Amino acid sequence: MTDIGLSSQLTAPLSPDARIPLIGFGTWQLSGDEARQAVSWALEAGYRHLDTATGYGNEDQVGAALRDSGVPRDEVFVTTKLPPDHVGRERQTLQESLDKLGVDHLDLWLIHWPPNGTAGVESWKVFVEAQKEGLVRHIGVSNYSLDQIDELTSATGVTPAVNQIKWSPVQFDRDLLEGSRERGVVVEGYSPFRAAKLDDPVLTGLADKYGKTVPQVIVRWHLQRGVVVIPKSAKRERIEANIDVFDFELSADELTSIDNLSEA
Repeated sequence: MTDIGLSSQLTAPLSPDARIPLIGFGTWQLSGDEARQAVSWALEAGYRHLDTATGYGNEDQVGAALRDSGVPRDEVFVTTKLPPDHVGRERQTLQESLDKLGVDHLDLWLIHWPPNGTAGVESWKVFVEAQKEGLVRHIGVSNYSLDQIDELTSATGVTPAVNQIKWSPVQFDRDLLEGSRERGVVVEGYSPFRAAKLDDPVLTGLADKYGKTVPQVIVRWHLQRGVVVIPKSAKRERIEANIDVFDFELSADELTSIDNLSEA
């Protein structure tokens, strides 16, 4: 079991007075009782960041697990996302998400994909208003390019706080990471294991060295690179293992060796 206090110490700044936990629990492809049970296990294991989406169809189960966990609402960072085909129904979708989750505000609301390949400026304006009204603490995007982020900033004066993108050792992109940070955008990675080559000798060698699994090494790499990571599993032992990453530290050279897997 992970030390809950320790797991909550690693965060990234979203604003002068707010931070996002660097490790969260993803819920994509989890549904029904499986979703509710998995989120319950995650909260027990020490996760204090939950990631869902309208498109996942499990906001009610995520909300039920949070409500039944006994963990105070203000200790859990809750994210959900607007589907691109809900453009024009942003406020209705937001209210439905709040109702299903059983909360009076979101910590982070994301545009899930660029609508019709565009930046979605009109949707972003609605997001900005929802933030002003206190319905959402922070607003961001998912699967956006830096150019699309710049378009939102140019149109509204408000830059997305987060860009959630597919991220793993083979997707490491230093220019994107540095460009995001120059803009004050936190990079959040999803599917950290799906694209990774889990049998790569660099990863298996580090796992052997530290007595860890390859997924644990990948999570640790995200954390030390300051990238939010949201591993997902329906299995209790994996949920617990994915957050059990605070008893070892990768060296600078080891981090670079993992970065370089994107060039292999």
